[in-house]
Amino acid sequence: MSKKSSAQSLAIELRPFVEPFRVDGSKEFHLKSHKTSDRGGIDKDKGEKILEANRKRLNDFQEKLYAQDRWSLLLIFQGMDAAGKDTAIKGVFEGVNPQGCEVHSFKQPSTLELDHDFLWRSAIVLPQRGRIGIFNRSYYEECLVTRVHPEILAKEKIPPVLMTKNIWRERFEDISAFERYLARNGTVILKFFLNVSKEEQRERFLERLEIPSKNWKFSMADVTERAQWGKYQAAYQEIVRHTSTTLAPWHVVPADHKWFARVVIGSTVVSTLEKLDLKFPKADKASLQEFEAVRVALEHEGKGGKGAAKETT
Repeated sequence: MSKKSSAQSLAIELRPFVEPFRVDGSKEFHLKSHKTSDRGGIDKDKGEKILEANRKRLNDFQEKLYAQDRWSLLLIFQGMDAAGKDTAIKGVFEGVNPQGCEVHSFKQPSTLELDHDFLWRSAIVLPQRGRIGIFNRSYYEECLVTRVHPEILAKEKIPPVLMTKNIWRERFEDISAFERYLARNGTVILKFFLNVSKEEQRERFLERLEIPSKNWKFSMADVTERAQWGKYQAAYQEIVRHTSTTLAPWHVVPADHKWFARVVIGSTVVSTLEKLDLKFPKADKASLQEFEAVRVALEHEGKGGKGAAKETT
């Protein structure tokens, strides 16, 4: 099978786990129309097989991405508490060479970060060419948490004259322009919103409380934020509506079943990397001639070493 037909076959195989969840701004978006419990018509056993196959494909693509050193890949993960961002990242990227993959988690801004624009702390850790950068939360928090909690926005030292009712629309515009700039410079952007139901979040919170090894994951702040569920859902809908583009699409991932969320994420990443036509760099004619000379010298060295060993004996 040719590489072209192989790529087409892979695209067809993974399409059911990518296209239904992709939002690129071409259609009107309503969060409620996306089911949190969707399983794509497959069971967990089938999902595990797809996930394992995607891991192998991802490992191969990552090596070529690193060696080619042209493109970079930025993956953004957003979602409510207990949506499964950490486990999704761990599950999808298991076995990928850590040398070419970095994860950054964005918590409450530091004093230094508050002295810069809201995109600064993300911009300084963007992936280099050949690398995969993973943002566990991101600059989208600045249109999310700060929108639900205006008191946080007040601490960002923005000149009062700029704190208008248009600030959210302006931030959407700035983010879209920033992502367009990155895309035009070789950074492929994929954004994942892990769409979990309120009932499933409750079950996961209870599990964190009941299992001692998971107690550390629980915070009373999680319960406080849960009380703002409706506001967060509205904010996420606005984010996806206003920042979904063909250059930086969102993928609204059904997250009630963690295994299926990983199928969607892994399939999306793999199918995107497939389109880049990644290849190992080929040596030029001069380098090949040098390699041949080195090969001959090394072979001769090996023969000399055996002869020297016999003489000593």
